[in-house]
Amino acid sequence: MLLRLIIRDFVIVDRLELEFSAGFGALTGETGAGKSILVDALSLALGERADATVVRSGAERAEISAEFDVAPDGALRGWLQSNDYDSDACLLRRVIDSAGRSRAYINGAAATLGQLRELADFLADIHGQNAHHSLMRADAQRSLLDTHAGAQTLAKDVAVAWSAWRVAREARQAAEKDVEATQRERELLDWQVKELLALGFDADGWLETEQEQRRLGNAKELLDGVGAALAGLEDGEAANLPSLQHAGARLAQLTAFDPALGEAAQLFEGALIQLEESALALRRYQDRLELDPARLGELDNRIDAVTQMARKHRVTPEELPELLQRLQSRLAELTLRADPEALAERERRTEAAFRSVAKQLSALRAKTAKALAKAVTAGMQELAMAGGRFEIALEALPEGAASGLESVEFRVSANAGQPLRALAKVASGGELSRIGLALQVIASQAKSEKLAAGTLIFDEVDVGIGGRVAEIVGRMLRELGRSRQVLCVTHLPQVAAQANWQWSIAKQTRDGATTSTVHVLDAEARVGEIARMLGGEKITDTTRRHAAEMLGLE
Repeated sequence: MLLRLIIRDFVIVDRLELEFSAGFGALTGETGAGKSILVDALSLALGERADATVVRSGAERAEISAEFDVAPDGALRGWLQSNDYDSDACLLRRVIDSAGRSRAYINGAAATLGQLRELADFLADIHGQNAHHSLMRADAQRSLLDTHAGAQTLAKDVAVAWSAWRVAREARQAAEKDVEATQRERELLDWQVKELLALGFDADGWLETEQEQRRLGNAKELLDGVGAALAGLEDGEAANLPSLQHAGARLAQLTAFDPALGEAAQLFEGALIQLEESALALRRYQDRLELDPARLGELDNRIDAVTQMARKHRVTPEELPELLQRLQSRLAELTLRADPEALAERERRTEAAFRSVAKQLSALRAKTAKALAKAVTAGMQELAMAGGRFEIALEALPEGAASGLESVEFRVSANAGQPLRALAKVASGGELSRIGLALQVIASQAKSEKLAAGTLIFDEVDVGIGGRVAEIVGRMLRELGRSRQVLCVTHLPQVAAQANWQWSIAKQTRDGATTSTVHVLDAEARVGEIARMLGGEKITDTTRRHAAEMLGLE
């Protein structure tokens, strides 16, 4: 669950350090006080994109840190270990500067936004205040069903298999359409591949060839230079090494008269040893190196051949192996294209693979759709939609699609006796809110069991409901809080009263700057806040008694 959230210079928050409790917590306050800002800040810590507008006016950067607990044998610990992060804690940190640049960290080590989003699946589910509107879209309905079924990976496999089948089908169709052009390209590629293979280019060998050619091409200059160095050391009339050796021996003798010469004599002797070794190395090099015009000619021809080949294909010599690989791959593809039976077989094979994995997804969707529809229908009865029904229709797509072998459509009958029709066409705003809330709560229960997301956050998802329905929603969230940490931003006193704990968020102006503050409410303060939510600015004894009654304090 979420243990701690630290926010600095974010929108209208200068600094907040919040410690969270288990169970169901309500975040309340006046409209515009910044309740949803806390959710937005946590979303950034979990990998949402950000820009410079989130940085508080006048600040250099915004910073959000979120700490979660780590179960000893949970999936979260496994993810941290597999990605080489410390697994004893889970501290996410996000920094956004005033230029819009963003940095992310996991347990103090640099991380990518993709890694934050992966990690978020194990930590928190956030349901935004307009989440139910996405239910109008077919892709959102399909995604919710697949998520509830735990079939996201299988759905990705289906999309990959569909793509492979489509590529195979397009390859067969293209081959049938332009046989002559394919044959011409094959012949050209075949000649180019043979030419490159005959060249026998090797990157390591090419480096050695260049080095040897450079050495032989400058052999005379090298020999002259080595000879001059040897003459200066030991071969010429002005050779210095013999006289230096004599001087070294004399110094060694003199140390017997004055030990203070010992250090200088040792240094002199060390320098002599290095000069003698240098002379030996130069002589060995001189003996090995010789002028070889024939070998130099071979190397020049080799370099010329490679250079011309590279220039011909408009690449560098080092890129020739990669070029050969590309041409061979394309030739293999065109060779396959010239074989209608092979193309047809590949198309049949990829189609069979697609349909096999898609049938697995279809079976899982059908099973889950039935159970989910039953659960949402039951939720509708509680949410003042007595007699209403919810159904998930799976319509077969004979040709299939990247999403599988069927379309997914949510259908609803809001009242008893009415026929089922598409959710996007029949649900009113209030009905859509209630159906959406039922779906979100049920989906969160299922997802928390599968992925162990310890924190569930509902950001004003109760918009459009009130009265008895709001009280039922509160009870649903409280029940959900028995197994998971639940945070809910709400304007409804009936929902807030069901919470195990409550915070009040307010705005204050100081030195001309507006900031958000958070107050942890005790039992007495909760009565006052619930009374404010019931009665507005003017709080009477009656509203306070009603608030206390709602909280079970009377």
